[in-house]
Amino acid sequence: MLVAVSLLVLLVVELRRRERGGPLIVVTGLLALGALLCAVLRPVRIAARESVVGAKVVVLADTSRSMALPESEKTPRGATRDRAITELGARSKDARLAILGFGEGAPAPFAPGKDGPAPSQAPRSDLTSALRAIAASAEERPQAVVVVSDGRLDDPPEGASKEAIQAIVRDLKVPVHTIATTKEAPADASVRRVSAAGAAVAHVPLPLTVEVGCAGGISCDELTVTARELREDGPPALLASGLTHLKDGKGTVDLAVTLERAGARIIEVAITPPSGDTIPENDRRLLTFNVARERVRVLHVAGRPTNDVRALREWLKSDASVDVVAFFILRTQADDPNARQEDLSLIPFPVDELFTEHLPSFDAVVLQDFDAQPYGLERHLPQLARYVRAGGGLIMVGGQNSFVAGGYAGTPLADVLPITMDGSPGATAADVANVVPAWTDEGRSAPLLAPLREVASEELPLMPGANVLGDVRPGGLVLWAHPSRTTRSGAPMPILAIGDQGDGRSIALGIDGAWQLEFSQLGARTSGRGYGALWDGLLGWLMRDPRFESGQLELASPCVANEPARLRVRLPKANQNGESTAWIELRRLDKQDAPPVKVTLPRSVHDDGTAVEVAMPPLAAGGYTARLRLGAGPTTRRDFACESGGDEWADSRPDVERLRAIADATGGAFRDASGDLALPLPKPAVVSAERHVVPVAPPWIWTLAAACALGVHWFARRRSGLS
Repeated sequence: MLVAVSLLVLLVVELRRRERGGPLIVVTGLLALGALLCAVLRPVRIAARESVVGAKVVVLADTSRSMALPESEKTPRGATRDRAITELGARSKDARLAILGFGEGAPAPFAPGKDGPAPSQAPRSDLTSALRAIAASAEERPQAVVVVSDGRLDDPPEGASKEAIQAIVRDLKVPVHTIATTKEAPADASVRRVSAAGAAVAHVPLPLTVEVGCAGGISCDELTVTARELREDGPPALLASGLTHLKDGKGTVDLAVTLERAGARIIEVAITPPSGDTIPENDRRLLTFNVARERVRVLHVAGRPTNDVRALREWLKSDASVDVVAFFILRTQADDPNARQEDLSLIPFPVDELFTEHLPSFDAVVLQDFDAQPYGLERHLPQLARYVRAGGGLIMVGGQNSFVAGGYAGTPLADVLPITMDGSPGATAADVANVVPAWTDEGRSAPLLAPLREVASEELPLMPGANVLGDVRPGGLVLWAHPSRTTRSGAPMPILAIGDQGDGRSIALGIDGAWQLEFSQLGARTSGRGYGALWDGLLGWLMRDPRFESGQLELASPCVANEPARLRVRLPKANQNGESTAWIELRRLDKQDAPPVKVTLPRSVHDDGTAVEVAMPPLAAGGYTARLRLGAGPTTRRDFACESGGDEWADSRPDVERLRAIADATGGAFRDASGDLALPLPKPAVVSAERHVVPVAPPWIWTLAAACALGVHWFARRRSGLS
């Protein structure tokens, strides 16, 4: 460098001393100076190549059922979601996009549909759980998150504060960008929410609060709301109705419903939709209430105070879970007490009041050795039969005034008993010979008699006679039979039979000597526990206690209309006999003319008795009853509802402001799917760099060039008169 400066100074001095040729001296001098510098410095070319990796960005696609709601021209929101994700991928070539679907629980890999929107079946849209699962994952942390949704999220909830949103991503420490698939609310009126105050208890009013709403420009100042129970025995029963006045598109109404039967019950809460409603599927909600019993209410009506009547009454009173109302006929209508009515302590039998006003409040009715005709019960037998088919329980216990002898043959009540009765003139009503009932194969395997078998094995005491009963009806099952007497068909005569009757159940016990299980030699050996064990099973089966069912049936997952659902089936070990005739029958409750659907059980249900999930075909929206059938006997029943979209369709309004709030609180950006989707994503990171140094020319070339340039400069100096 010092040499170059010296040469430059000399060049300036020479220019002052020259006589002529100044430009030539300058040009040649500068060339000589440059050539000399190149010879000394030896210039090189440097080639650099860098390797970069795009920033990881997690795209969370909303897969909840709300994304299946239709938009304009019937295009679902899911199609807009998939299109936005595809466009985002095209715009983000420098980023590594990991596309996950979020709904309920941790997110899962998601692929946008090419021929249509990807399935949207998640029952919830829980963004909070998805973000926390990403933060807790052992995989590489993302540098940004993009949420594509309609904003109708379950969590974070509507109106969440900025601090609450920031707490969700505290562990991630990354911005959350949001893309809204939907801006405008569809024209829709819906039942948005139904909440119950407390648990559902039979015979006790249950308060319901119903929230309804209107959006999308529909005019609805008031709406009528109804609550109905879907029943198998007839059309839906109206439980309550009310009128709600809407303000700012929202209104509530309080209804009180009373469910008389325990178990799974389907309630339909619906509105009368206004004109212009574009989503009729959410005009009603189908809710399953598991109705419990505070106590089992039993009406016990006996014709006379016999040993059997006394034993049953004492057992009913001793059970704290049973609320018994008992009536005994101690004075017939023909008796003359020789006293005024007001002086008598015995009241007349309130037959009209019991079997009209109070009958629905009872869970079971026990008619024991009771003659229907003298006491006015005969005119109430149609009502009693309807009570059974609507879900009530009936037990008829034998005696001198029961079954045929009590005038029940040929009556409507006879049609709901599990056995037939011969009421023709001259027909035998009773066989007075002592009898020891014989166990049938079905009785040995019946769960309802398992408590008795545990106490007394299969030993039964001698009993004083039996009522003459006919063949068992279709759907009935004989558990005890007469050891010698047969029916007209030649089958052993039933003594104990059970059967389904519509939504209810009935039992026929054709003896009045069951008390011998408590007061006999067998009763002495078993401490009298056999009688209570028998009635515990009979009443428990009548009330559909799972312990005494022939099988167990429940939904493995909520049923959504037109989507696959599964039932969980279990058979008790007592029934593991290779039964090949077991199947499930599905019937529609709100469209009773629809044909039943038969679902075959896998062989594994019969082999080991473990719970097995059985796939059901896609079902339309409505209420259903599933019956587990084992051969020709009684069934195990489970009622359930299938909704279109469920909670996710109840409120069809998008929530753009919630998405905007999430982006603002986390330092992200908000975009509309119909606009520009360019997002400020992180830049790629440089992971490695390569540097190559190549000489521009060999050193001797620069030396030769410098010598030549200096020679030319020397020649130019000589021409200009410099020495």
